[in-house]
Amino acid sequence: MSDPMIATDAFAPDSLLAEASARAGGLDDFGPGDFREALRVLQRALHDEACLSAQGRALLREKLVAQLVNRLVIEDHCRRFPEILQQPIDDPLVIVGLPRTGTTLLQRLLAVDPQFSKAQWWETRYPAPLPGELLEQPAERIGRARAEVCAMVEFVPQILAIHPLDAEQPDEEFMLMEHSFLCAMDSYVNVPAYTAWLDRQDQTQVYAYLKKMLQFLQWQQTRRGIAPGRRWLLKSPQHLHTLELLFKVFPRAQVVLTHREPGKTIPSLASFIYTLWQIYSDQADPAQVGEQWNGRMARALRHSLEVRDGLPDEAFLDVYFEDTVSDPLAVVARIYRFAGLELAPGVRAAMADWLVDNGRDKRAVHQYDAAAFGLDEARLLRDYAQYRARYLAG
Repeated sequence: MSDPMIATDAFAPDSLLAEASARAGGLDDFGPGDFREALRVLQRALHDEACLSAQGRALLREKLVAQLVNRLVIEDHCRRFPEILQQPIDDPLVIVGLPRTGTTLLQRLLAVDPQFSKAQWWETRYPAPLPGELLEQPAERIGRARAEVCAMVEFVPQILAIHPLDAEQPDEEFMLMEHSFLCAMDSYVNVPAYTAWLDRQDQTQVYAYLKKMLQFLQWQQTRRGIAPGRRWLLKSPQHLHTLELLFKVFPRAQVVLTHREPGKTIPSLASFIYTLWQIYSDQADPAQVGEQWNGRMARALRHSLEVRDGLPDEAFLDVYFEDTVSDPLAVVARIYRFAGLELAPGVRAAMADWLVDNGRDKRAVHQYDAAAFGLDEARLLRDYAQYRARYLAG
């Protein structure tokens, strides 16, 4: 017997899909994938587990509807412009590592070079044109993204100490991957039942849809007069969970693995996730954040070790946080050699200028208490022993 409260919930999939279709002018092709089942599982978890605040409920519903609208608009464009899916993308350079290991610094530093295609934050938040907006003139999307970043900083001012959020800087493709609806909703809310279900799914479709979205962004960039780079530059810790699928969909990908002592990264990550949970719930529990995210990241690192052992050595480059901080341009030179790209003198000079303007000293120090998340030193030593022995010994 169905639960009438669930059936009439604001997160009922039929309600979300219908509203998205209405906003998209009656479009009804959402594209392939198991997103409907994912929405059903998510609905139950939100109802049973998330403890959403009124603000959180409104924000999250809007987020889901907007992503469904994006799917409709993307599918419509791919139908009308078949050249979109002919865009060649199979060899991205992908920065992968725990959060707080220098991944954002490396991504934005490399992104100075026009040899790389990249997606700015506004493009990952608004990958599809808004009603009445020309593809060649995305000013409305950029404006909305700027306003959202300002609102987030005003509501959670400490977020800038954790992640240098900027609507017009390159950022993670995670928000693109979210459009599959099979992607780490526990970044925002406490939904362990959904997360457990997700871990049992074949997430190849997440990467297939990511590729489609990158093709759509590349096609749009070309329409705006931005020449495609030689390679896409991607970055997300999310890939640690499913590294084999990244290579399945992007067979010539190369991965820059970033490393740092987990005892210095996991508590900071927990603080970031707790900050996000507080946007959506007045009852966010730091102990639950620590338990869930420490366990997930420990498993993700172990999984990435297993995947790496089955792939060619030349697919990976190891980079250490201490080197990125102490001599970032030397690390960049290593990455270019690894990727088989030339680092032009002018680009290197531009990168040096970027470092002057965007150094870590320009941001506040991230303050957090590891104990609040149940992350004592003994636990972190135990949970990451295998990773530490492989990459950090000596």
